[in-house]
Amino acid sequence: MKSFRIFFLMVWAMLCASPALSASWVDSLREGPYVLMIRHADAPGFSDPPGFKIGDCSTQRNLGERGRQQARDLGLWLKQQGIDSAQVLSSAWCRCVDTATLLAKGPVTIEPSLGSFFQNVSESGPQTAALRVLLADRLKGSVPRKPLILVTHQVNISAYTGESVGQGDVMLVKVGPRGEYLSHRSISVSQAN
Repeated sequence: MKSFRIFFLMVWAMLCASPALSASWVDSLREGPYVLMIRHADAPGFSDPPGFKIGDCSTQRNLGERGRQQARDLGLWLKQQGIDSAQVLSSAWCRCVDTATLLAKGPVTIEPSLGSFFQNVSESGPQTAALRVLLADRLKGSVPRKPLILVTHQVNISAYTGESVGQGDVMLVKVGPRGEYLSHRSISVSQAN
């Protein structure tokens, strides 16, 4: 009898860990107060060069070929999870816009509250507050809805969630009714394939 219980618990643990059962995070995006936050894909270097201009990609740190492929692969992976289209909001920085565009989930809308404040940390509070207002507004109303995907920067994600993330990392974030951060789960795309 004891060996049967151990066997049952092992089978139960494997079922709970199976990709089919963990796919409920996609349902959470459509029916619950959840968003996907994605840090832009691989962009070689650190920060932006002095004198960069938001509207001029030639003056910014941009995605490399690895980053462009990473963004395309992420878009394909999302499609395999059942996300064919989404509301896609992006920072105005070219590396974010390019990541968001290469996901191929629909039109990309520039959202100021997702812009980097790496070079002006005093903007962290006001921008994070603006992000909370945006999320409260976008997540209210009828369900199911199109998933909401935010493509932004490490400093923005860290200010909102308290978690540091790598380039191309994905987080499923639960949002409160006033747009406040409640919890998150990191989603490992490379392990899920």
